[in-house]
Amino acid sequence: MRLLKKLADNSDPGGFGTKMRLKRHAFFVGLISSIDRPIKILDVGGIELYWKTMKMADSQDLQITLLNLEKKEISSKNMISIAGDATQMDAFKDQSFDIVFSNSVIEHVGDFEAQSRMAREVARIGQRYFVQTPNYWFPMEPHFLVPGFQWLPITLRIWLIRHFNLGWHQRISDFEQARDLITHTRLLTKREFRSLFPKAKLYEEKIFGLTKSFIMYDGWD
Repeated sequence: MRLLKKLADNSDPGGFGTKMRLKRHAFFVGLISSIDRPIKILDVGGIELYWKTMKMADSQDLQITLLNLEKKEISSKNMISIAGDATQMDAFKDQSFDIVFSNSVIEHVGDFEAQSRMAREVARIGQRYFVQTPNYWFPMEPHFLVPGFQWLPITLRIWLIRHFNLGWHQRISDFEQARDLITHTRLLTKREFRSLFPKAKLYEEKIFGLTKSFIMYDGWD
């Protein structure tokens, strides 16, 4: 388990998770290189550390808004943090951001209907968008770090997290809290993800020939 966590650790500069994000970020940077500056970015579910790791914190030509369920303390001059719901972002007008960015968040908002609401909001608010999520069919579940965990019955997944520390999550003895965590960790298949963003292009991130995660992006010619 320690080895799996080290490989997936996004805070470890040498970790596999960081290397995957750097490769993903290089793809993103390539896309935004053609956009006039400054660029207004809404990062749905994002954290300041991500942009610091990617060397884009305090950039004068980027204005980054981080949206999470709770407002967070921010030190970077080019960022603000606000509280909001990814499935209902009524505070923003249509096409009010140059880019809506979201990294490994849409799988955490609830059931497929909630994921659909988030997708519609992303497409409504952003002139362009870039949304990433893990692949349901990749054998290693990325949050609990148990092979095939996402394919197990919900009742069994709840039982396991109530009795064991799994991946990034400590054991949760309370049934309702455990059920809430499990039901708010819903990975998407390629077909489901495509259906959420029917106009977008699909990019597949691969490891050892297997698709680990997907990116749907739109607004770039």
